[in-house]
Amino acid sequence: MQKIVIAIDGYSGCGKSSTAKAVAKILGYTYIDSGAMYRAATLYFLKHQIDLSDKAAVNKALKHIQISFQTDKASGQQETYLNGENVEQQIRSMEVSDFVSEVSKIKEVRKELVSQQQQLGKAKGVVMDGRDIGTVVFPDAELKVFMTADLEIRAKRRQKELIEKGQEVTLEEIIRNLAERDKIDSTRAESPLVRAEDAVDVDTSYLDFDDQVKKIVELANERIGLYSKAYGSNH
Repeated sequence: MQKIVIAIDGYSGCGKSSTAKAVAKILGYTYIDSGAMYRAATLYFLKHQIDLSDKAAVNKALKHIQISFQTDKASGQQETYLNGENVEQQIRSMEVSDFVSEVSKIKEVRKELVSQQQQLGKAKGVVMDGRDIGTVVFPDAELKVFMTADLEIRAKRRQKELIEKGQEVTLEEIIRNLAERDKIDSTRAESPLVRAEDAVDVDTSYLDFDDQVKKIVELANERIGLYSKAYGSNH
């Protein structure tokens, strides 16, 4: 069975990451967790006390950063490896959390990690979500999905998540925040949120989580079938 690359883009609050993880698990694919990759790079910078304002030092450090993912056989959980070392626990520390946004906005870091993401995708059998996956990271992905949902429905979902974490936020506040994020994501200069021309729209407004996962798995199986036929006929 041939494997494909699945790129999932879309707005904040559509459930992209949790859907991408579930799809990867069902298909036995690797979920490329871009957030974990930025955290691993941050951990390297912290451990080696790299001055982020020193461009030469940053570029030199990037040559020594190799990130990969492996699934733990006992737990079935995917774990992040930095230069062959399991750093899953270390990258979740508060020290890394406090520093990761500073590292993530460095253009050279983004460029290097996109390059590594593309390398991970070369062997196929990967799922990745974000803002520019189908347009920048994997423009040749066999399946591109663009997830959308009604703004108010996204806000209600986010409010429910926050309430479960003990945070009281008004619906109006969340709607305002999501609308602002949509605007920023769609208009920023670096990696804006863009729908790839050949993406399949998946509106999750009235789909529950299992249904949206099922929908994308069905789309993937269709593409795998088409790809296997084409691949088989060429060999």
